[in-house]
Amino acid sequence: MIFEYDASDEKCPLPLVNLRLLLKKLQKGDLCILTLADKGSIDDIPKLLNKLGYSYNQSLIDNGRVKITILM
Repeated sequence: MIFEYDASDEKCPLPLVNLRLLLKKLQKGDLCILTLADKGSIDDIPKLLNKLGYSYNQSLIDNGRVKITILM
């Protein structure tokens, strides 16, 4: 299943809190696509994913927005 979460208009810590809730729903083989614009979230979310051992890719979209793709 593919989960998409556009947090472009949200400020930290809301994207971090919502991502934690979303990660609990993910199962093996699921894909989560997260879009961020908030500088704090762009710094904090990869740190959280590394700490929890998730595999992810991060890419710059446009206007400072970042897309993070998490594969379970």
